[in-house]
Amino acid sequence: MIEGHGDDLYRYGDIKMNFSSNIFPDADLAGLEAHLRTRLNLIENYPPPAATELERLLAERYGVAESCVLATSGATDAIYLIAQTLRDAHTFTLSHPTFSEYEDACRLFGYEERANGRICWICNPNNPTGQVQPTGFIHKLAKTHQWVVADQSYEDYTLMPMMSASEAVRLGNVIQIRSLTKQYAIPGLRIGFVVAAADVIARLRQNYRPWAVNALASEAGKWLLRHHPNMLPHRSALLTETQRLAHGLNRIDGIDAAPTATNFMLCTIQPATAAMLKDWLVREKGILIRDAANFRGLTPHHFRVAAQTRPENDALIEAIRQFIQLYKPESPEYLEKPEKSEKSESPEKPEIPENSRKLKIRK
Repeated sequence: MIEGHGDDLYRYGDIKMNFSSNIFPDADLAGLEAHLRTRLNLIENYPPPAATELERLLAERYGVAESCVLATSGATDAIYLIAQTLRDAHTFTLSHPTFSEYEDACRLFGYEERANGRICWICNPNNPTGQVQPTGFIHKLAKTHQWVVADQSYEDYTLMPMMSASEAVRLGNVIQIRSLTKQYAIPGLRIGFVVAAADVIARLRQNYRPWAVNALASEAGKWLLRHHPNMLPHRSALLTETQRLAHGLNRIDGIDAAPTATNFMLCTIQPATAAMLKDWLVREKGILIRDAANFRGLTPHHFRVAAQTRPENDALIEAIRQFIQLYKPESPEYLEKPEKSEKSESPEKPEIPENSRKLKIRK
């Protein structure tokens, strides 16, 4: 695991606005919290070694056999379990930039990276770019690789069509990673799961850690699946707001926000670095962004932000505008500079892109 992985809110004491996490910012967890308060006695005993009841509910929800589902302690637990189990494939391939844990897990278990490795990892939607590949692209990968591991943890944060669980099972060599953590905005509970053909799940179970899903996480997952609360009730509105945020950032000279099909976006800053911007935002505004320099394939000028509420997004735009105006490359001081002219007028209803740009395979 690389240093600075993911949301590092825990490092800071007084953050007013957190743009570094991709999780939906306005989920109503009151019902779940109330239920868990009545079940705190679960911590007094060991849970079942495998979360079989949770897996049964997941299978019902996604329309596959129970033998095709394996619950894990978050998506990252699933990544390492898959890499461990399929290590006889020896080689892997992935596109950069993407979530670092795929490469880290493969390196841990002795894989070599190749342009056409036997296992192809794809994050879809991709973190940190927000790009989405169509289902047909996954089908093509399945024909050219022994295994395709498709991490669909952020599938609930896009309006683009995604491959269904039953389709992955039918293909046989596609292994899906999914995340209740993202779907229900509960990152502290760590609940993920794998969907694949029954024989693949059986192989994964041979390396499965007993009690991988703790009692409270399992109870939370079961309650959520039984009650079907919609934690992302305004997905269209959130994605429209994301495009408004991107447009506002692109109106700032020195900032470029790349196209995205999700609620988060990859940005670049010139002439300062993302680390300088992050430090200034934390110190002066209590705003946290994700310095993306430690994603392989990116530079010290890359950062990632996820859309929040409209007032918070406006505050971020204004804060970054102030930073750009104050920054002077030849001096460590932040000195006031003349205000930059606006690039263009913002449309009232920015559209969500129908497609996203294709990632290039690193060779």
